[in-house]
Amino acid sequence: MSGACKDRRSRWQDIQKGLQFIQSTLPFPGTQDQYEVFIQELVWNLFGEGNDVFKEGEWTKAVEMYTEALSIADYADSEDISIPTGLLEKLFANRAAAYLNIGLFDQALEDCEKALHLNEGNYRALFRKAKALKELGRHQEAYEAVAKCSLVVPQDPSVIQLTQDLAKMLGLKIRKAYVRSKVGLNSTDSPMGMAVGMPDMKGPAAVDLAKNPLAETHEFKQACSLCFVKTGPGVLDYTLHTEEHKCKKDALLGRLKHLPDKTWKLIRPRPTKNQYVGPYYICKEVAVGQECLYPGHCTFAYCQEEIDVWTLERKGFISRELLFDPFRPNCNVRLTVPKILQEHRGIFMFLCGVCFDHKPRIISKTNKDNPSLCSHPVTKHDFEDHKCLVHILKENTVRYSKIRPLNLHCQLDLCRHEVRYGCVREDDCFYAHSLIELKVWMMQHELGITHENIVQEAKKYWSTAASLQGAQFPSAQRRFGPPNLKMMFVCGQCWRNGQLSEADKNKKYCSAKARHTWSKDRRVVLVSSNERKKWTTVRPLPTKKPIPSQFEICMHVTAGKKCQYIGNCTFAHSIEERDLWTYMKENNIPDMDQLYEQWLLSQKPGWGEEASNSSIRENGKQIHMPTDYAEEAGNHCWLCGKNCNSDKQWQQHITSEKHKEKVFNSEDDQNCWQYRFPTGTFKVCERFLKGTCTEDDSCKLAHGNQELKEWMERREFLLLKLAKARKDHLIAPNDNDFGKYSFLLKDIK
Repeated sequence: MSGACKDRRSRWQDIQKGLQFIQSTLPFPGTQDQYEVFIQELVWNLFGEGNDVFKEGEWTKAVEMYTEALSIADYADSEDISIPTGLLEKLFANRAAAYLNIGLFDQALEDCEKALHLNEGNYRALFRKAKALKELGRHQEAYEAVAKCSLVVPQDPSVIQLTQDLAKMLGLKIRKAYVRSKVGLNSTDSPMGMAVGMPDMKGPAAVDLAKNPLAETHEFKQACSLCFVKTGPGVLDYTLHTEEHKCKKDALLGRLKHLPDKTWKLIRPRPTKNQYVGPYYICKEVAVGQECLYPGHCTFAYCQEEIDVWTLERKGFISRELLFDPFRPNCNVRLTVPKILQEHRGIFMFLCGVCFDHKPRIISKTNKDNPSLCSHPVTKHDFEDHKCLVHILKENTVRYSKIRPLNLHCQLDLCRHEVRYGCVREDDCFYAHSLIELKVWMMQHELGITHENIVQEAKKYWSTAASLQGAQFPSAQRRFGPPNLKMMFVCGQCWRNGQLSEADKNKKYCSAKARHTWSKDRRVVLVSSNERKKWTTVRPLPTKKPIPSQFEICMHVTAGKKCQYIGNCTFAHSIEERDLWTYMKENNIPDMDQLYEQWLLSQKPGWGEEASNSSIRENGKQIHMPTDYAEEAGNHCWLCGKNCNSDKQWQQHITSEKHKEKVFNSEDDQNCWQYRFPTGTFKVCERFLKGTCTEDDSCKLAHGNQELKEWMERREFLLLKLAKARKDHLIAPNDNDFGKYSFLLKDIK
């Protein structure tokens, strides 16, 4: 296997030269025996490159290398050149491992069968076959496969664990094996062991946070701003000084052991403001050596070390506090309901499970008139028999995360399918479908807490927090709005005519004789200061990001002139406007709609007491109590977080362009792709290959094989999203108009 021992760079050059030659019609400059050696060498090189990129976590690229090698093997057979059976067997077995890592279990199973056809004693192929069958829900067949593997390598821990997991699922009695002597596994076939690179599919075993799962590959150190000093403009430009000083140890540093680069990298706190549960990626700008566009609040990682720590932190398998002194006394890292709510906010409550699982999803709680039934206006289900625990986070939109009951089959890990394009197994899947579900499962496994207890603990937590908040801000002292301003909302049409008209009693029309509609786009907010005693309009809060630490008065207004950019000026046009904007920023009121809602609430008698008991703020975020969630019955779009109370409203929503864009595209997908969006023409541009294409990004054809390959992968990914949306009835049955995504409905020629 001479090719595998070569330097990777020279090996890659040999691969490129070899592929270039066999794609031509030129005769080989040598004998048939030399040609056979040349082809075999090319296959070995691709095999070695596939193994190396596999170890680096580039599983899709590994599949590409193994597939290329197998394609050349087929080509060699047509040229009367034989490729060693042992090499073919390894190629199929290793490609199966790569398929397992990217979730293509059917393809993994197919490759395992091909490897076993060549050698029925290949225990790696047997093990991976069992893994694939388990993921496909074929547990009896999986157990039979891993049982054969266990007879060959009885002491391998991965085989033992998988055997026990499958035995539990099948209700078989688990017994210990007789240990005769220490047995070492021969791993010369590939750079991978039995389960390297594959997810650890343990049952719900206790998570030992005192152990550092990165100890073998990473080093960690504590530092502070005095010893870890910034040396340049880039986010990675830091140097660690080792002089003795009183270190605060408030920063975590890390580095990979096996890399020649021994520079310490800063491991920032994991971003928790969003609900992103997909894989972490390195910031695009930082990856190409440029400055981050959002320093200070970028939610992408700046280095691989950060990705590794964040991934395990999010799953709950590591605690950064224990990376240095894991056995220190009195350490307590247990998950509790208050800890989960402090990090994720929101509430836990019961909803009707039948309605929640309906397609499209329906949100219904207990019926006010009859608590034993759900609140659905037509099909009133028995609530107690069908209730399900749900975590509800209400911010700009509403996000519902179902918490399924914990059982012996549940795996303490996230479902990779659900977080990207939706899991087809739905409730039958053993993996957590959201980060909050994973955290609850881990807490339940450790504490044995029931769903009823979780709801009670959540209510108790928010009641305690609200009472503390009320103690800090007594109701007699509470007042809405800046202390120096009076505020009122009036009809915008009347105001343009110099008339002050507020809303009528029902808040449907203004109080003027014209009876203008009282809607959010027709009302304006007026403020009056104690100094000027004149009503002044206030424009919406600027949407510029990041929001400035303090608002300034427009220079044109200060000079007594009319602002030239009145339509999009981000500076305040009056002292009153500046004061109200500042108040909105400090109280996390993002727009005039929420300002109006809170102002209305402040007009009610006893508002101070009601506000302190119903909602509180934590880290600048408004926290809604269970009483804040009005009775909701109607179709819910989980993609957009929107509730629709009528069929007409639902049809308008699912046929809107904004919703359709959400079906195919989310912010979490943006960093997954390197090339242009597919044009719908899946062919390589011949002019680009010759260097004569002048159309650049406007060219309808792919610029190279790599771009074409990504287009094909992206098409499959988008088709999976489309299938999930159709299954959940988030697309009208006869709607095939998806704009730039409509090419998905056409066959590739």
